[in-house]
Amino acid sequence: MKNNYKYKIENLINEIKDMGINNEKIFEAIRAIPRHKFVPKEYLYQAYSNYPLPIGDNQTISQPYTVAYMLNFLELKKNDKVLEIGAGSGWSVALIGFLVKPGKVYSIEILKSLYEFASKNIKKVKLNDIKVIHADGSQGLQEYAPYDKIVLTAASPSIPKPILEQLKVNGILIAPVGFGYGQEMVKIIKINKNDYREERLGSFIFVPLKGKFGYK
Repeated sequence: MKNNYKYKIENLINEIKDMGINNEKIFEAIRAIPRHKFVPKEYLYQAYSNYPLPIGDNQTISQPYTVAYMLNFLELKKNDKVLEIGAGSGWSVALIGFLVKPGKVYSIEILKSLYEFASKNIKKVKLNDIKVIHADGSQGLQEYAPYDKIVLTAASPSIPKPILEQLKVNGILIAPVGFGYGQEMVKIIKINKNDYREERLGSFIFVPLKGKFGYK
């Protein structure tokens, strides 16, 4: 990695720290999974700016602070089996793969162009335990359920029931819920088959979730 990227990464990490996150494992992942490998070429010069960037099809690679915030509350551990809804650029799921290795990570992307983009980007960082799937993520991924952790990277009207059912007991789910400027990040811990504990984590803005249980 070029020295200028290393400098920019450390500046970004310091900015995220100043915003209240102090998780060295996440910072280690940000250093190991460089964001510039996950953005379109025309945005390379902005790769380590702390804001979202376009990646096509009216979608974005999320703000680095927001990604770090979600991963912090997801409480990832080695050997976790994780489901991500919305692969996007692939950066977030690559960070997850780094944090849980040798655990298994599955990411679903409904848009074929982004499925291809994410798949290509993930190959650049040589993480072998990540599987990107082209499908409707609003229905989850029953084939490999249940999951220790689930994260949604797009906002849904409510947490889709199939996804909740695919979360393990004591598992954690992080997702933005709501529309437009009324979205709120929630953390859900599954107590048993029918009971959940919910914590609200503040307001954010994400693209809307597409698919059967998303926004039409």
